[in-house]
Amino acid sequence: MEQRPPDAEAGARVLVVDDDPTVAEIVTGYLDRAGYVVDRAGDGPDALARAAAHWPDLVVLDLMLPGMDGLEVCRRMRGHGPVPVIMLTARGDEDDRILGLEVGADDYVTKPFSPRELVLRVESVLRRTRPAPAAASGLLRAAGLAVDPAARRATKHGDELALTIREFDLLVFLLRNPGRAYAREELMREVWGWDFGDLSTVTVHVRRLRGKVEDDPARPRLIQTVWGVGYRFDPAAGEE
Repeated sequence: MEQRPPDAEAGARVLVVDDDPTVAEIVTGYLDRAGYVVDRAGDGPDALARAAAHWPDLVVLDLMLPGMDGLEVCRRMRGHGPVPVIMLTARGDEDDRILGLEVGADDYVTKPFSPRELVLRVESVLRRTRPAPAAASGLLRAAGLAVDPAARRATKHGDELALTIREFDLLVFLLRNPGRAYAREELMREVWGWDFGDLSTVTVHVRRLRGKVEDDPARPRLIQTVWGVGYRFDPAAGEE
């Protein structure tokens, strides 16, 4: 698959994957008016074929697709390269949302949803893919981790870490703010840019990030739980 770096929000290519033509048409119309280049697919194989022809900057992906579901589509796309994914779930079931986040979705929206809200979520996720400003792009190091915000590259003891956009942003924020306990609400505001939302999003991303940066994710030392508060990044504990 031919890949290209993400554009600025306007003009970026978004692939909308939904088997409901009405939903797909409405979402496509709103994204088109917002200045995006939009491709549409009605099922998983079509989505993979369209992504192969024109690699998207972001995918709006329905979870409940016929045949190949959205989780499998997401896995296969991620197998070819990093791409932000916003998952659409037909129900408000927490298991569906967590499944989407566990497979690496950067965000999710529950049907029925406001198309305007979805456009705002697309803008928010794409904004996170922009290179960091020069003043904030210095290399961050702690406990065997090395993170380059400008290149959006992270390593642990020299080995590349495969992080989603949100996992990367969360790690950068924690590295820049060691030793302080943050509530999940604060992390959602500072990392996701949301003033409200489902706090399980933060919980799932912390768990996934621990699985990639901790020596023993079952007994985390770097990203510690502060009971009754939230989480704290403790680089000294990781260096012991």
